[in-house]
Parts: sequence; C-alpha cells; structure tokens
Amino acid sequence: MPASYDLQVAVPGNNVPADGDGPSFQRILVPVRWPDDSTAAVIAATRISVATIEGVLRLVHVRIYDPPMPRCPGYFYPQTAAEAAAVLDEALLLAWQCGAQATTAVVEAPRGKVAAAIAREASAWRADMIVLTRRRRPAISRIVQGSVADQVMRKASCPVLTVHPKRK
Repeated sequence: MPASYDLQVAVPGNNVPADGDGPSFQRILVPVRWPDDSTAAVIAATRISVATIEGVLRLVHVRIYDPPMPRCPGYFYPQTAAEAAAVLDEALLLAWQCGAQATTAVVEAPRGKVAAAIAREASAWRADMIVLTRRRRPAISRIVQGSVADQVMRKASCPVLTVHPKRK
C-alpha cells in the first residue's frame, strides 16, 4: 500500500499549518557591526527577503557605550553617531544593490548588553527572523569570552540564522 506524504491528507485535523500559515520571513532583522563583517549576513537576508513577496530588511547597528565613571558624568561612546550612521549606509547600499527593500536603525546599548538590545529591537519591530554573522573562533574562545551570536540565539523570540563571513 503506497504511503501518502501529504500530511493534510494523511492525518486530517492535526496541527499542521495550512498553505501560507507557516513562518513568512517577510520581516528580517540584520545586525550590522562593520560593513565588511556583515556582508555575508546582508546577502543571505536579501536572498530570503527577495524570495518572499513584500519582504523587507531592518539593518540595525548597536552603538555601544560605557557607563559613567566616578567624577566623569555622562556616557562614553567610542563611536560617534555619524560613524554609526555611516556603517548602516554602506550596508544599506549593499542591500539595495541586491534588490531588497530595507530600513535602518541605530540602537544604543551598554557594553555587554548588545545581544539583549538586538533581541529587544527584533521584538519591537516584530521581526520574523534575525540573520547575523558569526565569526569563526575556536570553541574554547567562545566558552571563555562568550559570543553575541550565541546570546542572541538564546534571547530572541524568533528564528535566528547565523552565517560565516567569507575568508579573505
């Protein structure tokens, strides 16, 4: 007797999503640290976005700050707002060259809270997916120092796709 692999026909009434009810992946958030570092993630997200109808990317750069120190009021930003915007402009041009619709946002977060800021931005924007770059490092290095990509995978409320940048 031949087996049917169409789950809706084989087992009617189960919780299998109907056509079009699955994840849409129309709203994809891409954290951009440096344009060269994030090229692979932007290209992968663009391919997914272009494959879906009306897909849009949200390119996000986290501008890190250090908390105030005694006798030094205010936060210390190692990067100016203009430099943060320039990083996003380069990534935006790449997304547009690949044919994707994209928006940008600069998010500020204290050092050590980058992953939480990315997950919070994805949640606020109602992202269907996060695509980010994961640099190749030895496992012991990731265990000792931690990895933003690993933390994002733990904290995000949507699927996370990590891609490795191409070697030079």
